[in-house]
Amino acid sequence: MKKSLILLVFFAGLSGAVIGQGIGAKATITITNPMNVGRTDEVIAVNWSAVKAKYPNIDTANFKVIIASSKKEVPFQLERKGGSDVQNLLIQLSLKSKETTKLSIVAGKPVRSVAKTFGRFVPERYDDFAWENDKVAFRMYGKALETRKDNAFGTDVWVKRSTKLVINDWYKSGDYHADHGDGMDYYSVGFTLGAGDIAPYLKDSIIFSKNYHHWKVLDNGPLRTTFELGYDEWDVAGKAVKVTKTISLDAGSHMNRVEARYSYSGDQTLPVVIGIVKRKEAGTILMDEQQAISGYWEPKHGVDGITGVGVIVDGGNVKMSIDKTHLLAQTIARNNQAIVYYNGAAWDKANEITNAQQWFNYLDAFKRKLSQPLKVSVE
Repeated sequence: MKKSLILLVFFAGLSGAVIGQGIGAKATITITNPMNVGRTDEVIAVNWSAVKAKYPNIDTANFKVIIASSKKEVPFQLERKGGSDVQNLLIQLSLKSKETTKLSIVAGKPVRSVAKTFGRFVPERYDDFAWENDKVAFRMYGKALETRKDNAFGTDVWVKRSTKLVINDWYKSGDYHADHGDGMDYYSVGFTLGAGDIAPYLKDSIIFSKNYHHWKVLDNGPLRTTFELGYDEWDVAGKAVKVTKTISLDAGSHMNRVEARYSYSGDQTLPVVIGIVKRKEAGTILMDEQQAISGYWEPKHGVDGITGVGVIVDGGNVKMSIDKTHLLAQTIARNNQAIVYYNGAAWDKANEITNAQQWFNYLDAFKRKLSQPLKVSVE
């Protein structure tokens, strides 16, 4: 009996050591931060085909992701992008400057991931589409709002100072224009581009579409929520134009990824602008054409605090300007080719980003991370 007990303890210890060293792993993921600054709570996409190449018989309901050095389990999401097949394994990690981390994929029942992102169609509030993460919330206005006097167009922001998901609770109560401890909706949009929406731009005028009409959720957390919004065809200087916007929000981020795809007849390009609505009172403005970053630290809104809004255009090549209503970043759309940009917001009362310089630094760091993505390999 004593000998059996000793052998049991030995093999249990050996098993733990093997997993910790990665020897027992079905696949090993190596992630390297190439930057000389740390990256906090970043959502990382690992190509699922690369995982399956090393672990052909992986059961999507029966595997764990473990940090090899610490044996700590890492929550994950299987990203399907609206289809039935897995496209990416999403994980959330923090890495120090120049740090390399190894993760082991092993068989076993994973811990349940805490939902940090969420989005849904809101038919009970005139076809809103609302989405959020553990930092901030947003909404777009739907078709049912168009016939009302309070109709609006652009991207709306709901500021938060809680990591919990609030959309369902706020819509249920209907009382989200006052802060009860977790945030509120005080951002004013009206007939503007709000917090970084996009629209055609001809002869110094924005050619607004109607509100979105069709929607589809592609993935819904726990680490990334992605959805599509489709807009009915409208006239742009005699040209019939349609647009589909694919929007993603990752846990831990203040910024959405927006992919706008315009379709129209002909081969001509279509000028478009991505805009941030400007207030009457003085705010603090950043317009960096070279980096394709526009940032706005709004004037204080009484006891409600201050919202920072930002836009980053992927690939640059923008012309920036300020008119009576907006900060504008102008670029070119091509038929059925995606324009990719990022828009987002922060609230000073969340006590994370509390002044204009901190917000502009965040936008600059976000752009640098886009330019120097994490290096991911599967062995």
